[in-house]
Amino acid sequence: MLKIKTPHLFLSWFSFIAVLTAAFTASIAAADPSKAPLKVVATTGMIADLAEEVGGDRVDVAALMGPGVDPHLYKATLSDLQQLQRADLILYNGLHLEGKMAEVLEKLAKKKPSVAVASGIDTNLLLQPPEYEGQYDPHVWFDIKLWIKAMEAVTLSLSEQRPEDKQFFESNAAAYMAELLRLDEWIREQIASIPKAQRVLITAHDAFGYFGKAYDIEVMGLQGLSTASEFGLHDLKRLVDVIIDRRIKAVFVESSVPQKFILALKEGVQARGAEVALGGELFSDAMGEKGTPEGRYTGMLRHNVSTIVQALR
Repeated sequence: MLKIKTPHLFLSWFSFIAVLTAAFTASIAAADPSKAPLKVVATTGMIADLAEEVGGDRVDVAALMGPGVDPHLYKATLSDLQQLQRADLILYNGLHLEGKMAEVLEKLAKKKPSVAVASGIDTNLLLQPPEYEGQYDPHVWFDIKLWIKAMEAVTLSLSEQRPEDKQFFESNAAAYMAELLRLDEWIREQIASIPKAQRVLITAHDAFGYFGKAYDIEVMGLQGLSTASEFGLHDLKRLVDVIIDRRIKAVFVESSVPQKFILALKEGVQARGAEVALGGELFSDAMGEKGTPEGRYTGMLRHNVSTIVQALR
């Protein structure tokens, strides 16, 4: 009996067609750059995540600052500069978050489309701590409703670069906004489950001000808005007093800030004959590893909230 090995023939033919299709697509993109994905370079992972959610397969997004990287202190490498030069669109936070990259970003803005996604937010909605007169708190991603405004800036920027994909970008943004608003409600419910007296979040630096204001939790940090600022014995003593007087259960380390700062605080409490637990690690200025839940903006927030609630409740 004649045996016909059709499955293997089919797979070989299918693979051949797939290769031809890929080559054909690549040749069209080379001939017409508008058909190739838009090259977007973002400074932080949070902004890159926004661009990916809105842009979908119409964008090719790279983030300069990966997990554990502190944007306040980050200096652009030669590789970064090459990436920025090749970009069709540069997205950065603004509000002095990328302090040491400010000059580079300003120069590039004269040559190619560059957008500070947080700088367009109404200043009446921004926090301006008295000790940083003239500067706004740049950590706007910790209030989901403010981050939606940053997403609007991303959507507009992508649409300006690819008008033919405007409807696609706006549809993605609308779907993602619905997801973010559901997450916002979940966070409110979770934080409300912590007794009011215990609702105190103490971290290494003041990254969670918007989070505290949006979700009704008191926030304190050893350092100021930027990790470039120093903290002294007075700052340490102030927080030690707060922890002991108010019987705070836990303090938190940040993935992008050395643990030694919070460990010094814990030791200061122990020196006074009291105890405070390390509540866990929070993601503040950088997200988690790519491919993990914390490597996405929504997963990062869920991790933070679950860690805070478990430690304080």
